[in-house]
Amino acid sequence: MKFLNQHPIKKSDLGFHGNLFGGKLLAWIDAAAAGYAMEYAHNRRMVTVKIDECIFKKPAKEGSLLKIYGSITKVGNTSITLYIEARSFNVYTHEEDIVLSTHITFVRIDEDGSPIPISDKVRNGFHYEVAAKDK
Repeated sequence: MKFLNQHPIKKSDLGFHGNLFGGKLLAWIDAAAAGYAMEYAHNRRMVTVKIDECIFKKPAKEGSLLKIYGSITKVGNTSITLYIEARSFNVYTHEEDIVLSTHITFVRIDEDGSPIPISDKVRNGFHYEVAAKDK
């Protein structure tokens, strides 16, 4: 998986129970995944269309780093789907615990917001990568 981003968890990021607020985490994940989708598609007009089920597996605490990793799992005609993991990173021990994992789908759009095809070069490149991994 590719490292996408990291955020130090501060007091202002915490919810009522002293853990990283879920809404803040989802915003960070969406932004990191959007950047990766844009980079991969060679196009800035990528919008979030779907975030799959999000199960918060472990809490993230103040003073930890929240690291976000991702990989492309599917390239469709107009969309790109990514698998995303958010991990709490302990700066002292370098241990990482998965806080949340999900799939996020982005769609390429035109100026009017209508879906348009992902380029053949991007789609063919993805299929080449998958075939190379299968060998």
